[in-house]
Amino acid sequence: MRRLFSFRDFDWVLLGFVLVLSVISVLEIKSATVHTKFHGFDQKQIGFLASGLVLMFLISLIDYHRLIDIAHWAYGISIVALMAVLAFGTKVLGGRRWIKFPGGIHFQPSEWVKLVLIVTIARYFWGLAGKELTWKDIAKAFALVCIPMLMVLKQPDLGTSLTYLPILFCGLFLGGMRFKQAAIILLAVTLVGVGAWKSGKHLKPYQQARINAFLNPDTDPRGSGYQIRQSLIAVGSGGIWGKGANKGTQTQGDFLPIPYTDFIFAAFCEEHGFIGALGVILLYFLILMRLIQNAQTASDLPGTFIIMGVVAVIIFQIAVNIGMVVGLMPVTGIPLPLMSYGGSSILFTFLALGIVMNIRMRRFVN
Repeated sequence: MRRLFSFRDFDWVLLGFVLVLSVISVLEIKSATVHTKFHGFDQKQIGFLASGLVLMFLISLIDYHRLIDIAHWAYGISIVALMAVLAFGTKVLGGRRWIKFPGGIHFQPSEWVKLVLIVTIARYFWGLAGKELTWKDIAKAFALVCIPMLMVLKQPDLGTSLTYLPILFCGLFLGGMRFKQAAIILLAVTLVGVGAWKSGKHLKPYQQARINAFLNPDTDPRGSGYQIRQSLIAVGSGGIWGKGANKGTQTQGDFLPIPYTDFIFAAFCEEHGFIGALGVILLYFLILMRLIQNAQTASDLPGTFIIMGVVAVIIFQIAVNIGMVVGLMPVTGIPLPLMSYGGSSILFTFLALGIVMNIRMRRFVN
């Protein structure tokens, strides 16, 4: 008997966890900007979250198989959009990453490309289902991801471009890549990375400075090492219980750089301590577990691929951002999902969650 999908099958538990984290985000942004020129960003964040919720419910109504069917068109449009950024994009702080529209609206295609790549990779490996992956198949998958990745690197935006790699590796893993192939790829990627770092030809000066600061922040404590040092001071000064909302000296004293975006977790740790940080990490864990559970119950292979692609991106962003804050990763500018201020990141996350909900609601549809 055919069972139609309905919002009764919506993952309301997952949405509940997401909304709790979103409320924490708004409160922390308000606290981190209360004495700065960015005061009021918490109201804008509420607007982004509201728009994200609307988009999530809307995209959950569209059969994800239709998204898979038009994935090749969406991929082509994404490439054109990235080319437009390089040609006509607005340049801010040395990076050309946005297209400016009338009315002061800025569009950042690189964030949306993540969603397109998730669906595109799912479609690609669905077509290879039941087949042993060859090096030619792997090369095509690399090409699909690396073409937009190199275009985003050209902007330059190393942080966003790196978020494309988890989508590729998740697809290869679920697609049946053999251990020998994985080992060879890992070795090749390591050699290329080390070679690029030693030669310095493929890294911008500020990128090299960030890596140097990560390796030894004390070499330039007032320059490239400033962000990491202030972040570590903020995290450490929070102690077990934190100093309380609006009472973080590093945050309120404007020592901690951009505490409402890249370093929002450091600001939260200073104000709410180890216990608060543990609570946020637990929320992320619960969200990821719900997502993986939905992937396991998906009705078909592309549904599983899409959800796990979303999981891969979110895990990568959480690991890199928190790792950056505690000095285990270089500063890359990757936002913390659902916590950092920013429309593009918020809307991407909610659209991705909308597709996940779509897949969940259709798991009983023939």
